[in-house]
Amino acid sequence: MASLLNRWRGRSREDSVAPQRANTTATETSNSSVQAGDNNGGTDIVDAGKAHDSEKLPHEVDPSRETPAIHVDAEDEADLPEDLRDIPRIVRSIVSLEDDPNAPTITFRYFLLCFLFVPPGAVLFQMGIFRTTASAYPILFVQIASHYVGHWLAEVLPKKTVRVPFTKWGFSLNPGPWSAKENVLVTVTAASGANSNAAWAPISLAQLYYGTKIPAAACIFFMWAIVYIGYAMAALARQLLLYDPIYVWPYSLMQTAVFETLHKSVRDSWVARKQKYVFFGAFLFMTLWEFLPEYVFPMLSSLSFLCWVAPRNAVANFIGAGIGGMGFLNLTLDWANISNQSLNSPMIVPFWTTVVLTVAFILNCWILMPAAKWGNLSSWKNDQLMSTRLFLENGTRYPVAALINADSTFNETAYQEHGPIYVGTQQLWSMFFDYSSYISALTWMALFGYPKIRETVQVLRRRARDRGNDSVNDFYTDRLNVLMRSYQEVPLWWYIALFVGSFVTIITILGCGYFFIPIWTFFVAIFTSGTMIIPFAWLYSFSSFQVPIGSFNELLYGFMVHSVNGHKHPAGATAYGSIAGDIWYRAQYMLQDQKIGHYMHVPPRAIFLSQIFGELLGVPINYGIIQWILKTKREFLLGEKIDPLNQWTGQSLSSYNTQGVQYVLVGPKRLFSQAMYKPLPYAFLYGALAPFLLFALHKAFPKSKLKFHLWNVTIFGTGMSQFYGNLSTGYISRFIVGYVCMYWFYRHRFQTWSRYNYLVAAAFDAGFNIAMLLIFVIFSSGKVITMPYWWGNNETSVERCFALE
Repeated sequence: MASLLNRWRGRSREDSVAPQRANTTATETSNSSVQAGDNNGGTDIVDAGKAHDSEKLPHEVDPSRETPAIHVDAEDEADLPEDLRDIPRIVRSIVSLEDDPNAPTITFRYFLLCFLFVPPGAVLFQMGIFRTTASAYPILFVQIASHYVGHWLAEVLPKKTVRVPFTKWGFSLNPGPWSAKENVLVTVTAASGANSNAAWAPISLAQLYYGTKIPAAACIFFMWAIVYIGYAMAALARQLLLYDPIYVWPYSLMQTAVFETLHKSVRDSWVARKQKYVFFGAFLFMTLWEFLPEYVFPMLSSLSFLCWVAPRNAVANFIGAGIGGMGFLNLTLDWANISNQSLNSPMIVPFWTTVVLTVAFILNCWILMPAAKWGNLSSWKNDQLMSTRLFLENGTRYPVAALINADSTFNETAYQEHGPIYVGTQQLWSMFFDYSSYISALTWMALFGYPKIRETVQVLRRRARDRGNDSVNDFYTDRLNVLMRSYQEVPLWWYIALFVGSFVTIITILGCGYFFIPIWTFFVAIFTSGTMIIPFAWLYSFSSFQVPIGSFNELLYGFMVHSVNGHKHPAGATAYGSIAGDIWYRAQYMLQDQKIGHYMHVPPRAIFLSQIFGELLGVPINYGIIQWILKTKREFLLGEKIDPLNQWTGQSLSSYNTQGVQYVLVGPKRLFSQAMYKPLPYAFLYGALAPFLLFALHKAFPKSKLKFHLWNVTIFGTGMSQFYGNLSTGYISRFIVGYVCMYWFYRHRFQTWSRYNYLVAAAFDAGFNIAMLLIFVIFSSGKVITMPYWWGNNETSVERCFALE
């Protein structure tokens, strides 16, 4: 995810500078955030008049200088209370600096809403991961909807205390008014459980492609364990990056802004009512609209203008088609293709990120694809450009199952008989940029992030010398940490116990022979991912860009497993990747949600328990949906039947299978010796050196309109590593939405943007997902009801590209 911090930076009046702890002046009093809410009904996310500079956009900030620019005014600094000087102005303008320690947290209403919101998210998210595109289950929707449902429950539930039989324990069905802290806990639980699970890939891969079904109990406990071990290892970075106010965690700050807006808008103001009308109006519109592109009028999902002009011209069809073509001048009116799950909504990420990803799409689809198809870019004469599957030299499907012996060893005889493995050229350059992203993230961080790293180290050394308090909150003197001193911290032994339990669970499952990897590689996964938690979490804490590890873990596993005998099952690579990848991702998610709790003054122990509870709810549902899809969509996922909308393609799963065969069966050494794969190792060199070029250009031309510091090599590599063979529509529409919402409205209508942008983004994502659920329940859950063919739902091609190969 790209930098949400840059969005907030645009509200400052100076160019970005390295973080200075006292460089945080304010024009308001210590209770400014509360007073501003009182003056306008409490509905503005920020004070647009004071905090926003219309000439400075979020994409114009120098990331090498990290934090929002703050204008230092000596008189204001003198008037600022001591406990506010360490808090960045942007945080003070959003976060409430008052707290009620007696507000309810873990209540009956909390559990009720968790059971209401977590299961649908787990269902929809897990379903979407098998599709070509899907909009993520919107946590913003849970955040907003639980606010209103919570207030309704506070009105209708009886104020009755229920005693637990045979104990002294009891709980109230309705402990009083709905609190913001309950709202936060429901949202954090949904963020944890209303999600997918990385173990879906090895479970699905083994069962679908190789007929190896892992017992349900082993799958579910493995799915729990790989998440909880990541949560446990978040402790490595927690004290470094969570409590220090200079690390603002912009996505957490954005969600905090929504929380503050919601809970200040309880007052009956016109703006608050208008926000409510806009949210539910946008939600209803998108719910109804999505029935058209997803069921009734599929042509709206890909508007291929060139196909309309020349519907039976093969060249025009390939250039213009958004389903199996280049997507040139192609638009979409399907929100699933605009708010792409793998890239995040263009209404959330800053516009410069959308620009970089659009440039990557253009280079990929409009330049490299035609060069590969008509320009002999590939040396393989039977190139399968638009596929992620594995092929023989003659272009037919490779019989990968023949490469595995009964004892899960590599069948050298079968490999010699069938010959080398070939992949499409698009898949090849996707692998190249995937490799480069991991290395470029480290290089970019070292070059552009050095000032902040140096300052952080200096602060930690100074505080280590002066430390005399036991509580981590006593270690910091800012107002937020002072408020949090009212609550008990999560003890270290909780994290250790969680780690030990997860560790023993995974070791036991691997020892029983499930998930196909040798036990010793699990220790390597813990070490390598644990090493990267702090630097990657540091990067995310101020940029909100999530480094995509991609297939690096699978490549590493391939090198390891070829140093020993046995363990050559292709699903082993994804099993290893699910462990190593989830350690970093889940650690980051835990830290991000705990920062929300810090901003909203929620007891840390309540946040911790809500994260654990969310995953307890979500994992069994994830597993059930995996099994349902493997049974009902099997023919589509294997390519035996073609889904008319190219949605149930399972392209992610086929990519994992490709990686497993390449890295586990064939092996990196044999693979890279093949002519078509020889350029791939140079991806690491490119990833290491490309940031140096941009850094040199930025230093040489710091005022250039090309803004070299924004052309993040890792984000560009992520865009280039996307596979566009099944679906290349949506990216131009995505650019248009990003320009309108994150550039034009941000610059010219900032007050409107601050009030409604996130609400509409959440409503659109929620509306799409509810529409998907309704379409499934109405048309697919029982008797399958297909939409009759008509002009907007052509039987041959919904785009009317009749000559597309």
